[in-house]
Amino acid sequence: MQSETIKDFYHRHGKDYSDPGQFNVYRIEEFNRAISYPHSRRDFYKITLVTKATGVLSYADKAIAINGHALIFSNPMIPYSWQQVTGNETGFVCLFTEHFINNHLKTESVAVSPLFKAGGYPVLFPDDGTIPLLINIFEQMLVEIQSSYINKYELLRSYVQIIIHESLKIAPPDDFYKPGTSAARISSLFLELLERQFPIVSPQDTLRLRNANEFAAQLSVHTNHLNKALKETTGKTTTEHITEKMVKEAKAILLHSNWTIAEVGYCLGFDHSSNFNIFFKKQTGQTPNHFRKHTIANS
Repeated sequence: MQSETIKDFYHRHGKDYSDPGQFNVYRIEEFNRAISYPHSRRDFYKITLVTKATGVLSYADKAIAINGHALIFSNPMIPYSWQQVTGNETGFVCLFTEHFINNHLKTESVAVSPLFKAGGYPVLFPDDGTIPLLINIFEQMLVEIQSSYINKYELLRSYVQIIIHESLKIAPPDDFYKPGTSAARISSLFLELLERQFPIVSPQDTLRLRNANEFAAQLSVHTNHLNKALKETTGKTTTEHITEKMVKEAKAILLHSNWTIAEVGYCLGFDHSSNFNIFFKKQTGQTPNHFRKHTIANS
């Protein structure tokens, strides 16, 4: 599955990408709008306040109808698509990258919020009393992004936190992700997250989730709970699933690209090629270089 970069997003909407703070906010009406967007991952976070729209938003294997206003949270791990039905959309959108998320925002908002997690509830329907408050926050961000205040990005982070906290007060729609902790559901969400990290299309397209702890955090469960669920439903541990997928992807890249061994290792989460060599040899009995040369020579 292809991943849309933030530069691609700006280009598609006729905007200039020149933001040193890795954050921006717009009125939806300012965009070059299309009636639909394909199902794909993005490499950035997006919070959208729709004040008028009619269409269907699809997340993972769920689809939810929007008719009027909605608050939508998008993150780099969960693909989504939008199909407009009628009319022109109005509202606001703010976009930010990993660089914008400092430790405070990460530990207290984004990382722990069900709004940005698989199996959470990324689509909300604020009541008529909450909409003016959210509009006011976005209006303030629009003013602040244009200011010369030296600490404006810290202030913008605070606005993002306020939006997240106000959103957590809103109950999720009944027909979207049902809460639950069954082994089958957790396993399904894990496997979905794992699959959607692949294929890796460039040496810069690195894995975002690399180990059991990171997957468990994304799914809002304890690592032991995730392992138990997977063992019960699949017979394999989290690490075994991740390792098998990484080895399969490494073999495919080695055979079907001219990337260096260091590049292959880096995109799979290894900072040093020596660590990737050790990992690959342990799993296959061959070094990456030997596997590439031997397999190609015998094909």
